[in-house]
Amino acid sequence: MQVVKEKISIAELQKMSEKMFGNLVKAVVDIEKEIMVVDAAFHSDEEYLLLENGSEQGNLWGINLYPDEFGKEGFIVFDSIINLRPSWGNRSRSVDDPKNQEKIRVIVDRLVIS
Repeated sequence: MQVVKEKISIAELQKMSEKMFGNLVKAVVDIEKEIMVVDAAFHSDEEYLLLENGSEQGNLWGINLYPDEFGKEGFIVFDSIINLRPSWGNRSRSVDDPKNQEKIRVIVDRLVIS
């Protein structure tokens, strides 16, 4: 797992995708700290790492990054079991709040470079 606080290249993400799933990299984004963790088999492992380092549950969202789609709409896919939080108003594996989706996009766009 790798915590991304500054920048990560799309080439690094492509290498990660090849060794894990062939076309995607799982990531968890902290929308408050504006960081993310990448390169784990499970979103829950990434989530745990962030929680252990002071992140708050309500700020963590699981996504999938598709490096081959960099620069396109399909680059970020909001889909993770950790996003299921009915008691907090998120009733799907997606990120239901458009404001949170936009925060995630802005953070990922800042952290991932070509």
